[in-house]
Amino acid sequence: MPDGKMHVVRRELGSDAHPVRGSGARRSDDDAAARRILVVDDVEDNRDLYATYFAHWGFHAEQASDGEEALAIVAKRAPDVVIMDLSMPKLDGWEATRLIKSNPRTTQVIVIVVTGNTTPANLEAARAAGADAVCAKPCLPKELLDCVQELLRKTAHRTR
Repeated sequence: MPDGKMHVVRRELGSDAHPVRGSGARRSDDDAAARRILVVDDVEDNRDLYATYFAHWGFHAEQASDGEEALAIVAKRAPDVVIMDLSMPKLDGWEATRLIKSNPRTTQVIVIVVTGNTTPANLEAARAAGADAVCAKPCLPKELLDCVQELLRKTAHRTR
């Protein structure tokens, strides 16, 4: 991470959770092309919830059920953003994040860790693995979307 800061998004009491309705994709005017997002979680309901929400907002959303599957997808067609659960079978989110961030072809991919364990040690492990941000579970889709959009804006400003 260039600025050395770890962004942590926490669920606040009283946050609005608006369910996704309809199939029309919505994008901000500054997002000319659909961004690619990969949702990695071993819990299918979590993947479906986030992928559906992001697709509704104009993202091209893909899913992976573990770190191995995620790495295969990233190698074929690197997404702009990976939403990464940490505790998964086969290959966990820490190692998958490390491998994504250590590969020169994919180091620019934004990785947002989503975890229920936000102890200082866990946050440091996510930072050491290369995560750009951490969102605490339960994380409302709107909060995750806000985090993704903020990091995409920062990335766009760095590349100008």
